[in-house]
Amino acid sequence: MQNKAALPTWRYGHDPFDLNRLHTASAFAGRALLSSLFIVSGLGKAAAPAATLGYIGSTGLPFPTLALAVALLIELGFAAALLVGYRTRFVAVVMAGFTVATALAFHNQLGDQNQFIHFLKNLAIAGGLLQMAAFGAGALSLDTYRNRRNAHA
Repeated sequence: MQNKAALPTWRYGHDPFDLNRLHTASAFAGRALLSSLFIVSGLGKAAAPAATLGYIGSTGLPFPTLALAVALLIELGFAAALLVGYRTRFVAVVMAGFTVATALAFHNQLGDQNQFIHFLKNLAIAGGLLQMAAFGAGALSLDTYRNRRNAHA
């Protein structure tokens, strides 16, 4: 089934430069890159839960065990959903909120240049996630597969 609103196709030499393919590849690459950051972080937390609990507790946040459970759910579960493009818009909004919350909770010493950079990186990551929420997962995703399947049902 062809996309009704196809992007323009440019020619570069003899090879077509198809913006639809670029859009498809870019959306998948963006999901893969964003989700990889969370998955690696989640695996680190899962591998060393005591150290993670100690770090969370050192910030003064209440209920460190609950905070760790939420972090693992988002960094492993939601990031895996983002990677495969499952319920991407909802997942991306939740992950963006989580990312801003972690910036405020863990990187709030803005006078420290390192922490300020981490704070800004978190905001930039949240921005990328909000782009996913706004524009969806792209063609190579479970969302698109599900939508196409439901359209034919």
